[in-house]
Amino acid sequence: MFPDFLIIGAGAVGLASALELARRGARVTLLDRSRAGAESTWAGGGILSPLLPWQYGEAVNALSEYSRALFPDWIARQQTLSGLDAEYRASGMLVLPPFDLAEAAAWCARHAWRCEARSSGEFLATTAEEALWLPDVAQVRNPRLIHVLRGAAIASGVRIVESTEVTGWVAEHGRISRVNTTQGDFSAAGVVVAAGAWTGTLPGLEAFATQIFPVRGQMLLFKLPPDSLTTIVLQNGCYLIPRQDGHVLAGSTLELSGFDKSTTDSARQALLAFAAGILPALSERVLVKHWSGLRPGSPENVPIIAPHPGFSNLFINSGHFRYGVTMAPGSARLLADLIEGKQTAISVAPYAQSMNPHGALA
Repeated sequence: MFPDFLIIGAGAVGLASALELARRGARVTLLDRSRAGAESTWAGGGILSPLLPWQYGEAVNALSEYSRALFPDWIARQQTLSGLDAEYRASGMLVLPPFDLAEAAAWCARHAWRCEARSSGEFLATTAEEALWLPDVAQVRNPRLIHVLRGAAIASGVRIVESTEVTGWVAEHGRISRVNTTQGDFSAAGVVVAAGAWTGTLPGLEAFATQIFPVRGQMLLFKLPPDSLTTIVLQNGCYLIPRQDGHVLAGSTLELSGFDKSTTDSARQALLAFAAGILPALSERVLVKHWSGLRPGSPENVPIIAPHPGFSNLFINSGHFRYGVTMAPGSARLLADLIEGKQTAISVAPYAQSMNPHGALA
């Protein structure tokens, strides 16, 4: 018997979609061209918020706020199912100048965010300037999150098939009847594409390549004694993220380099200079690793969460750009509600607007 749903792409969004559908009683098979979570989910920093939400449009904030509200109970459930820890915690975020304090305070007041003007010297020994403190910003540790979600999915009965690339589709009477892959053919009542930056590379979905595209981000990882840095620090779009064991991430670049995941010395030097400027201990001497990942870029950071216009059983849940982990539980909930024909908690109209009506499968 074939499953109720076949999900293509096992990053944070694909895993969350599988977990939500399984929670509602569906039988789910999850396919990934590589390993579960090995692409942008693994490579990201895990800040559970748009960096400065007042700089984003309503569509991004509506989905991220909906998802943030779900996150504590959602991650607790997945940790219970898997028996693992994603290191979810509210470490807060310190925003260093430049920023518009009036704009930030007004947005925070409207959205019930705690927001305080503080001296950066209360958090960092190297600076003493007016900063913005957002104490409720949370984080997860991405590589550990992957293990949690993968383990929870398996515990929920989800079948995960890795190293499996989609090579074609068979459509009959306006529905996808079969998906061809390098591991054979798969059939399901419904198909969900959550392939991130690779969505537009799937056979027949090339039209999505202009709406969901790879954006390279390079990161550095340092190792300091625990509690050397206790809060996320953000300045001019770059950030430091402290982990509980003393590791500190510095990121991230935004590069339109196609599917090239190589790292560059220029990015390394720029991130080193940024990190040392905030915390001088973050030097080459304590540098552990330098890597890059490919985010699923989208216009204005707005993902597509919608049925495909040409096929009644094909759905897209992709293009979350920098905020796939942040938006994962909310996106999964919206997708499942759409599939079941239920009223959604927030309007899904913004996440269908970029759907290309001419993106029919070949």
